Order: sequence, then C-alpha cells, then structure tokens
Amino acid sequence: MARISLDPPRTLLYRLAEAYTRRAYGVVPDPLPAMAHNMRVLLTDLRFETSLARWKKLDPGLRNLAEMAAAVSIGCSWCVDFGYWESTRHGADPVKMHDVPRWRDSDVYTDLERQVMAYAEAVTATPPAVTDEMVAALRRQLDDAQLVELTMMVAVENVRSRFNSALGLTSQGFKDRCEIPA
Repeated sequence: MARISLDPPRTLLYRLAEAYTRRAYGVVPDPLPAMAHNMRVLLTDLRFETSLARWKKLDPGLRNLAEMAAAVSIGCSWCVDFGYWESTRHGADPVKMHDVPRWRDSDVYTDLERQVMAYAEAVTATPPAVTDEMVAALRRQLDDAQLVELTMMVAVENVRSRFNSALGLTSQGFKDRCEIPA
C-alpha cells in the first residue's frame, strides 16, 4: 500500500500530465500522483524523463537490461512491472526481460549483456562495488559515450526505484497487460 496519498491536488500541470499518461499507458502510473504533491518535483521529473528519452548512444536492449537489473537489485516491484511492460512493448525480448532476476543462471544472454547486468548491480550496491576490471571489460565493447550513458541510466533507475520503494508504490499490473506472455 502506498505510504502517500495518490490523490494529490488537481493542479493544471497534474491534470495535463494525468491526461497524457492515461493516453500513453492506459492508466496513470502511481509515481505521477505521488510526485504531484510537490509541483516542482513533478515538473523537474517530467522534464528529466523527457530528456532521457532522447539519449540514444547506448543500445536500447542493454539499457533495458541495466535498468531492470538495478530495479531488481533494489526490489522495486513497481519498476520491475512497468520496466518489463515498457521494454517489451518497444521490442525487447520478453524472455530476456523475464529472466533478469536470475540472469546468472539463464542461458539467454550474451557476454556483454551479462557484463552490463553485473555492472548495474555493482553500481546499485551500497557502497558501489564497481571494479576497474568491470569497467575495462565494458570499455572493450562500449565507447566512452555509451559507458557514460549506461552508468547514468543505472543511477537514474536507482532514483526511480528508491523513490517508488520508499513511498510504497508497488506493481500496477502493467506486466499482466503484455500481449506477449512472460
């Protein structure tokens, strides 16, 4: 159960964001009304997420796996649910996305994908557990711009997952609406 009301003040900004997300996702994602209790937070997040969508250096499949690995590490059921739905709806392999919680035992991943998920977990650990060897291995396959984008996307997913988890936001059933069975 959410630790904050999901019935925020119905400001113009909130109503516009609510209408947009209802069209885009079919429902209003719970982080939106949670953030809408502070309009500066909501506006900043909306601008930030819009900007993130324009980052294109990193392969989207690697980005999806990194975000999912971070969300799983933190234990954010909302992020895992939404991340699975959003990534598969944009073409990610549903088997790969489904297997992220047990990626070490799954045979569906390439070496690079395994390195990306290990890196995402290491960045997410408190304190971070990233090693020089991890970064060197990634740099053999990713250029500097891709490595920077990967690192920032893991950090961004940490912000999302920690915000949602702290406020008690849990799965909204996005994954259940997938056309492709998990």
